[in-house]
Amino acid sequence: MENTLEYAQHLDSQDELKRFREQFHIPVINNKQAIYFTGNSLGLQPKTTKEHVNAELEDWANLGVEGHVHAKNQWVSYHELFPDYLSKIVGCKRDEVVVMNQLTVNLHLLMVTFYRPTKERYKIICEAKAFPSDQYAFESQVKLHGFDPVNAIIEVKPREDEYAIRHEDIIATIEQHADSLAVVIIGGVNYYTGQLFKMQEITEAAHKAGAYAGFDLAHAAGNVKLKLHDWNVDFSCWCSYKYLNSGPGGVAGAFIHERYCNLTHLPRFAGWWGTNKEHRFKMGPAFDAIPSAEGWQLSNAPILSMAAHRASLDIFEEAEFDNLVKKGRALTNYLLFLLDEINVSQSKPVIQVITPRSEDEKGCQVSMLMLERGREIFDALKRQGVVADWREPNVIRVAPVPLYNSFEDVWKFGDIIKSILG
Repeated sequence: MENTLEYAQHLDSQDELKRFREQFHIPVINNKQAIYFTGNSLGLQPKTTKEHVNAELEDWANLGVEGHVHAKNQWVSYHELFPDYLSKIVGCKRDEVVVMNQLTVNLHLLMVTFYRPTKERYKIICEAKAFPSDQYAFESQVKLHGFDPVNAIIEVKPREDEYAIRHEDIIATIEQHADSLAVVIIGGVNYYTGQLFKMQEITEAAHKAGAYAGFDLAHAAGNVKLKLHDWNVDFSCWCSYKYLNSGPGGVAGAFIHERYCNLTHLPRFAGWWGTNKEHRFKMGPAFDAIPSAEGWQLSNAPILSMAAHRASLDIFEEAEFDNLVKKGRALTNYLLFLLDEINVSQSKPVIQVITPRSEDEKGCQVSMLMLERGREIFDALKRQGVVADWREPNVIRVAPVPLYNSFEDVWKFGDIIKSILG
């Protein structure tokens, strides 16, 4: 690798995905396109989003309630468009995935089914510094069942003076609590450090302990290669507004392995959109769960949000997800190279990368622990047109996203940091 603009532009000239950048609206700061590195927080808007949403607005205006059956894309079955897309992105079968609700709502709904604590088995294992919404969900579920979160929630922490959690410590914790463990719920990619966890091995360890295994894939879906079905993951959920570019607060997704989908007697919170489609509009009193992931639905589809979701997934389909994963790795590796160059150029290191370096432990995100002048550097980046993310007390998170970021973006980012330090 080379730390030159010419080298970055050469990489872009060889990039078969570069044309997709033009399919997104890129914010403008100081009269020029921003270097937008926060796709791990909110993905950019596809230019086709307005077209997709407007099409549903037109049908609503012209058809009113008849849009449920006479819209170009029937609203009554609109959610059925998504399994073909998402099964390729999260690695599952069509019947195992459904688009519905928002992330934490789906997490609670899935825990109704998969967190069924007993006096003997009641513990939840999660990673330390999980996203706060997950932590709140775990605590409230534990309290709902009459247990004390202090005893019931086991957090696996990094070792002293480390930031990533060692995989062997996760496995050891599962083994240690095997007799009292109900479920393991880990963020597939940790939101703070960007660490990608080894989900297949965690799932195997949970099952060996007699527990369920689930994952919050908010920072993994659309970012890293997933094989939820083959890994035998029991359940997972994710949002769509980060790497999946489907708009702020966009509709979320959920996965339930096929070995549970047909078990219509499983406990769940029921709603009319999860009941047998043939009888749904007969308005009967008895809930008859659809024998697929759709059986966990509650309400009818939020069409406008789903239209935005579809606009982005059309682009994923065209780009092909394996290609995106490959480019994402290349962008991140180039960024890591440049950050190492910056540290070498200083009298002492100013940046500590706390994201693991190995290919199987990271996605697009790089978390930079600023050893000095952190907030000053972040604010200076913002003034120079870089959209990054600050996390207290001293971490800058950035994520070069393969659909709309370029190698030139990465080089310019490094060059700006170097000029700030200079």
